[in-house]
Amino acid sequence: MTSQEPPAILEVAASQFAEHRSKLYAIAHRTLGSPWSADDAVQEAWIRLQRADIAAIDNLEAWLTTVISRVCIDMIRQQSSRREDLRWDGAEESGAAAERGGAGDTGSVIAPDVDGSSATDPVHTVMRSEDLAVAMQVVLDTLGPLERLALVLHDVFALSYADIAPIVERTPVAARQLASRARGRLRTVDVGEVRQRQEAAIIAFLEAARGGDFGGLLQLLDPEIKLRSDDSAVEIASEGAEHGAPLLEQRVRGGDAVARVFAGRAELTRLVLVGDVPAAAYVADGVVQAIYLVTLDADRIARLDVLAAPQRLAALPAKIR
Repeated sequence: MTSQEPPAILEVAASQFAEHRSKLYAIAHRTLGSPWSADDAVQEAWIRLQRADIAAIDNLEAWLTTVISRVCIDMIRQQSSRREDLRWDGAEESGAAAERGGAGDTGSVIAPDVDGSSATDPVHTVMRSEDLAVAMQVVLDTLGPLERLALVLHDVFALSYADIAPIVERTPVAARQLASRARGRLRTVDVGEVRQRQEAAIIAFLEAARGGDFGGLLQLLDPEIKLRSDDSAVEIASEGAEHGAPLLEQRVRGGDAVARVFAGRAELTRLVLVGDVPAAAYVADGVVQAIYLVTLDADRIARLDVLAAPQRLAALPAKIR
């Protein structure tokens, strides 16, 4: 908000921001691959909105879509830079060098589709969205930031390439090419096989946890596994600890420590699909209370993100298997 902006305008903007928050979170989560990074991106979008000339924004949804996208670009590049600093061989991130460019926080009003493509044209939307979500988990780190965004915005959120072009600061034709390159990598993923491995790993994990099979859990967990839980998940687990809820903390690392969190404490946890991606959920009285997002590395569980905050659950609808 500028110094001349009346508080009432910011209040209206805050209300409208809340309406779009779940979409912004979903874009960031799909693009960044982490619920925690998605939270940071949404918060940064809100900060930028407060600093903007709100009265001059004609289409707030389009403006916010542009801002969250460019925040994601910046975050991916920062993460890539940090990874580069840690790499011994100094190799460049695949595909990123050709896509570098400036990314400010100015808004963009959605334009008509000048390149003739339809966001829902089956010729251009190669993968079903549920298959795309599974494949993205596998190839996410091989995609440059602009490739990720062009694919997610077009194939998941149905923006045309003309809409996407100003967001990624490319022509509509170049935006189409970015998405096409990303799809080329996705086509190398056997989605059915990946989904099967994920489901098998989650089922085995839940069975070992319910049975208190500590050794079995250690076989299923990566030795360097990271478990992270939001405040709501920690609170729910704490309240149900006497009844066998997992002993969650905000951060737990290492196979032995994570195995102790879940051993004998997953009676009410079930296999679910979140956007058709296999996951787990704590279910009480038929209601999903917390989501467990599972990331595999070589068939072992390498990361568990436990989410229970209402806004997160709203953005991650789960289907109980």
